[in-house]
Amino acid sequence: MARRGDALREHILWAAKDVFIETGFERASMDVVAARAETSKRSLYAHFESKDKLFLAVLDLVRELYFEQLKTPRDYADDATEAAVLFCGRFLQLLLWRSALRTCRLSMTEAERLPEAAARYYDAIFATPQERLAAFVGESFDLGPGAAEDLARELLGRTVYPRLFRALLGVEPPLDERPEEASIATDVDVAAIRRALADLLAGTALGSCALEKQ
Repeated sequence: MARRGDALREHILWAAKDVFIETGFERASMDVVAARAETSKRSLYAHFESKDKLFLAVLDLVRELYFEQLKTPRDYADDATEAAVLFCGRFLQLLLWRSALRTCRLSMTEAERLPEAAARYYDAIFATPQERLAAFVGESFDLGPGAAEDLARELLGRTVYPRLFRALLGVEPPLDERPEEASIATDVDVAAIRRALADLLAGTALGSCALEKQ
């Protein structure tokens, strides 16, 4: 049975995602996407009027899937410290996946021409995860908004983004398989994240008191 409407649109997006990641934006023609999706160019253009619009829609799909997999710190453990550590570990794990690294490079390549796409990806890998972590540590360790934001930014800056940068440059090998939550401790150094969080909390009076009470 032929796909129609929203089902066809979603199928096109999944096909386009693979094409963009495999070939890059310039070489990902609408002809190739239509062939991969096993649909006509007419149907493709009926859903996406240009390759730029298709690319933006693919980034929205990737962003949605990414946030579903990342979740929030409180989803990882009852203990606040461990929840924050595992959230950072999962964040890093997802960023080190080869497919995610390719998407990041693709977004950076097209940033000047498609700033809207770059802004959406920035929100996914910087703004929203940091906001989720800041909200959690603020509530869990009795930190004010400014202190919570500083702690979240510093923790991610120490434990996540340096490894992302190395992986983007090919210095650190990527994770070839889709990372599973159960293998966080295998894929990343959670002990280092735990130490970094402890150091940051120790330097925050209210957070340190909250940590001692757990």
